[in-house]
Amino acid sequence: MRAIDGTIELRKDEPTMQLFASSLRISLVLMLLCGVVYNLAATGIAQTLMPHRASGSLIEEDGRIVGSELIGQTFTEPRWFHGRLSSIGYAADGSGTPNYAPSNPDLLERARQSALDWQAANPDVPLSEVPLDLVTNSGSGLDPDISPQGARVQIPRVSAATGIPQAELEQLVERHTAPRRLGLFGEPTVNVLELNLALREAASK
Repeated sequence: MRAIDGTIELRKDEPTMQLFASSLRISLVLMLLCGVVYNLAATGIAQTLMPHRASGSLIEEDGRIVGSELIGQTFTEPRWFHGRLSSIGYAADGSGTPNYAPSNPDLLERARQSALDWQAANPDVPLSEVPLDLVTNSGSGLDPDISPQGARVQIPRVSAATGIPQAELEQLVERHTAPRRLGLFGEPTVNVLELNLALREAASK
């Protein structure tokens, strides 16, 4: 705004430039706070309080990273405990699974084929004893855990393939069964990778 000969002249470019400068400053400050300071603070706190989880809950064996507690792996040989089905092959960069309705023919066919595959690989265990988590996909396709019953029904096959007595495998499953969180939340689970690492150690004795 400028006075000329007693009159008032408005200059429209001045408020516009001031608004642009203010917006730019606010944007830069927010980018610094939210994009740099917050992330560094959150990472630093996580690495200090829970370094294992903050680094991806990685599992090491003999100093070598063999997997993560959070992402399943494919085990198909009879001597291993098998995890849940995964439509994406446990590819962490493509999490997800076909979102079929219960009435979808493709889902029914997939479940039927899963049941047939189970019967072929585990002829000593009736299909009626198999929990659903072994013949259905998880929502993410990455689930690393199975139910304790899902591990127990595989014991006859694993015992026959490894020569480890079933009673010893029962104890192995029991030792690697995680209880409900705080005794209340969720269900007991067995991490398949950790169980198979313990199985390999037991088989080498």
